[in-house]
Amino acid sequence: METSEEILAKLISYPTISKDSNVQLINYVRDYLINYGIDSVLVSNVEKTKFNLYASIGPEKLGGILLSGHTDVVPVEGQDWTVDPFNLSRQGDRLYGRGTTDMKGFLACVLAMVPQAVIAKLNVPIHLVFSYDEEIGCIGIRRMLDVLEVDYARPKFCIVGEPTSMQIGIAHKGKVGMTCRCYGSSAHSALTNEGLNAIYLACDMIAEIRKLHNDLSSGKLQEEFRVPHSTLHVGTIQGGTALNIIPNYCEFKFEIRNLEADDSELLRKSLVNAAETIANQYRHEFEDANICIEVFNQYPALQLERDAEIINYVSDLLDKQEIIGIDFGTEAGIISSRLSVPAVVCGPGSMEQGHKANEYIQRSELERCDIFLSKLVHQLTQ
Repeated sequence: METSEEILAKLISYPTISKDSNVQLINYVRDYLINYGIDSVLVSNVEKTKFNLYASIGPEKLGGILLSGHTDVVPVEGQDWTVDPFNLSRQGDRLYGRGTTDMKGFLACVLAMVPQAVIAKLNVPIHLVFSYDEEIGCIGIRRMLDVLEVDYARPKFCIVGEPTSMQIGIAHKGKVGMTCRCYGSSAHSALTNEGLNAIYLACDMIAEIRKLHNDLSSGKLQEEFRVPHSTLHVGTIQGGTALNIIPNYCEFKFEIRNLEADDSELLRKSLVNAAETIANQYRHEFEDANICIEVFNQYPALQLERDAEIINYVSDLLDKQEIIGIDFGTEAGIISSRLSVPAVVCGPGSMEQGHKANEYIQRSELERCDIFLSKLVHQLTQ
C-alpha cells in the first residue's frame, strides 16, 4: 500500500496544465484502481484528449458519498519557481510542486484510502469523480454530469476536496464570464468627427460595469466572504490597429461573481440594456454602432443552510470543525445543482499557497485528510 505522499509524487509528475492533456494521469489512476478490482468509466472531451474518471467502491445501491476533485492545474510560466514544479520536493513539513494544494493533495489522499475501502464492508458506496478543465471554468465536470444524471445512482452527499485547510466550505459565489464586443466606425485619427471610436464605446460600457459593481457593494451582503457582496471585474481588453486610425472594433472580457441572493441573469440583462442605450445614441450617425455581450462560461453559486444534514455528517469526521464561506469557485455548485445532491467543499491545504510559484502542501494537512477519509470509510460500514 502506498501512502498519500507517495501517490502525490506520482500525480505531480504529470504536468496536467489545463491547456494540455490529462491522459497520462487518468491512465495511472485507472490502472491503480484496477489493481484493487475497481473498474472506471471514462468520459472524454470531444477531441478525446482529456478525460473525466468515475468509479464506485462498495455495493451497487442508492446513496453513499461522492468524493470529487479536478486533475488539471494552472500554468507555471512567468512564475519564479526555485524547485521543479513537476517533481515533488520535500523540505521539512512542506511538499512542493504544482498542484500539491490545488488539488492533487486531495486526490492522493482519496487514492491512498482505496485499499481500506475495498476490504471494508461498506453498507453504501463511495463514488469517485476526477475531472478535467476545472481551472478554466468547470468545463469537464459538465460532461461527466451528463452521464451521471442519466445512468448512475445518486449519492446522498458530495464532498469536493478543494483546499480549505480541512474546514467545511458551505458557500461560494457563482460566476458568469462574458465577452463584450464593441463596434464603431473607422476614420483617420485627424478626422475624429467622421469616425466612431470603438475603444470609447468600450470605456462607456466599462463605466456601466463599474457603476453596477459599486451599486452591489451597498446591496446584499454575506459576511463569510472576504468581499461580502457580488462583484464585477474587467480582466482583459484589446482594440485598435494603429495610433492614426480610429478603431472600429474593441473587445474586453469581464465577469460577474454573484451571491446566490443576487440573480446573475438579471445583472447580465441590466448590462445588455445599458449596452443598447450606449450604442443607440450614436446610430443616427453611425448605423453600425453596436455593443454585444456574450456569455462564454458560467457556474452557479453554492449555498447551504448551517443546519444541513451534510454539515453535521462531515463535522463528525473532523478533528476540529469550522464552517466557512470560500472566496473561489468550485465544482460543488454545479454538482449540487445538477444532481440535486447536497455538497460541501473540504480538502487539505490552503488556497493561500495555490496558483503561486513554489506551491506547497504541508504533510500535516495530508495526514489530517487521510484520517478524515479513514473515518469516512469506517462510518460507511456502520
